[in-house]
Amino acid sequence: MRIGFFQFKPEFARKTRNVEYIQKALAGTESDLIVLPELSTSGYLFTSRDEVEEAAETLDGPSVGVLQGTAREMGIHIILGLPEWTEEGIYNSAVLIRPDGSVGIYRKVHLFNEEKLYFKAGNLGFPVFEIKGVRVGLLVCFDHMFPEAARTLALQGVQIICHPSNLVLPEYGQLTTRVRSMENRLYWILANRWGTEARGGKKLSYTGLQPDYGTGRQDPGPGAC
Repeated sequence: MRIGFFQFKPEFARKTRNVEYIQKALAGTESDLIVLPELSTSGYLFTSRDEVEEAAETLDGPSVGVLQGTAREMGIHIILGLPEWTEEGIYNSAVLIRPDGSVGIYRKVHLFNEEKLYFKAGNLGFPVFEIKGVRVGLLVCFDHMFPEAARTLALQGVQIICHPSNLVLPEYGQLTTRVRSMENRLYWILANRWGTEARGGKKLSYTGLQPDYGTGRQDPGPGAC
């Protein structure tokens, strides 16, 4: 199976533009599976509950719908990070979009810092998905800090963990994901956004790095690998 990841700088609250950008970037990819960053449709640095509610979408909403068309047309699987609207609350979710239009869902269990003000902790556990005969698990960003999360997936026979992220601690996540990969003897695909967000008197700088398990690290910035 050929796997790629796409790193970019989502425009805050510009859902349509972000999805169109993803669509264009994926044109011509030869990958079977593409992993996108955490909250790819919305950006990350929310300052109010109202902003989160405006950004959130259901799984049958427009962002997933557009990328279902892309997945179907290109015969690929896409893992998309988005704020997921449900009747019981909003989740920081990773959605697996399959070529047949069906979806799988993982909801982030370990919420970081102010995410707790806006999102509910995931309630689906750590599901496993089969893609082209390979067992794949999903984690989102801060989940990497908790060894039990990756271990739970490994004990279910997962061979690859896909990890949409918005990492802000320099090198930290890149090191821990290497450790989790080695601990559990599995592959790890980290899709980490880049750039900065400054809103409401706060500023976050995203590292834009992911591990390169052969030579130490990569820093491709925007684009697909």
